[in-house]
Amino acid sequence: MELTELGLDRVLAEQARCEPGQRLARVTAVDRGRYVVRNELGEVPAELTGKFLHTAASSVDMPCVGDWVCAEYHDAASHASIHDVVPRRSFLRRKSPGKNIDFQMIATNIDVAFIVQSCHFDFNVRRLERYLVMVNEGHIEPVLLLTKTDLVSADELEHMLASIRAAGITARIVALSSMTGEGVDELKALMLPGKTYCLLGSSGVGKTTLINQLLGKDALETGAVSGTGEGRHTTTRRHLVTLDNGGLLIDMPGMRELGILSAGEGPDDSFADIKMFASQCRFADCSHVNEPGCAIRKAIANGELNPEHYQSYLKLKAESDFNEMSYVDKRQKDRAFGKMVRSVLKEKR
Repeated sequence: MELTELGLDRVLAEQARCEPGQRLARVTAVDRGRYVVRNELGEVPAELTGKFLHTAASSVDMPCVGDWVCAEYHDAASHASIHDVVPRRSFLRRKSPGKNIDFQMIATNIDVAFIVQSCHFDFNVRRLERYLVMVNEGHIEPVLLLTKTDLVSADELEHMLASIRAAGITARIVALSSMTGEGVDELKALMLPGKTYCLLGSSGVGKTTLINQLLGKDALETGAVSGTGEGRHTTTRRHLVTLDNGGLLIDMPGMRELGILSAGEGPDDSFADIKMFASQCRFADCSHVNEPGCAIRKAIANGELNPEHYQSYLKLKAESDFNEMSYVDKRQKDRAFGKMVRSVLKEKR
């Protein structure tokens, strides 16, 4: 297998700066600090060098599934040491679960993210918007997958599709059923050799069953389905698998929390319709509350903008701004503490 078949492109190859004796490899699995890397010869377990651990500034710098790394192979290439991570061209990250304000890297170097929701129990437009913020921030193309269409009527499915479009979401949508096979061939046709894809969604929406259909075999364990049609969570770690057509797919556990921790434009890029209306306001600093000539308020009054969609934007924007401010403050405190420690150590010498 060539490295290009593992997703290595020209940009990533040019950014790789591996030392003599090191080889490029891709991280295909991460589980509780243990790694698996793959190169032209196959997969081997890997661990981080002490130097890497010492120089890593935060958890964001640690390797994750999809990363390209500089690895040194040992004992007839039976295991490897990871020395460095190649700069990422795309990424998935979120706010760490709980009260801590920090990033959690999920996966990297992804071309397309399939955002999966079940038509039967999981469908939620507001949650779709959160996933889209995460995907757009990481410079990844989103595609929406609505699974278990066999459990709803045609009218119910049409209503779901209409509610997605009414929210200003323009991403491609594929409706499919693992039971009937509807939409599976359409999904397969979207997946190209050497490109990396991932499945995002809550536990039990059918991601593992879908992967088995894409692989053409029951390679991954699936959980029993409850009486409500809700599947049970089976994936316990993130890992990258190769499909028969040469596409690369990252499976990952379902996410219970989707805290937004954006940089730059953040949610603005995921709400293009609101951004477009805001650009038409009379005043550049319009707060969209009571200023004359507000295009946002006019669009809501005219039925051109869904008020629930706008309220969701305001909520995500406020959450993003708060977390971003808290994150910057946290990093400043971490740097100040680090300087103090180095100063104390220097005085003791």
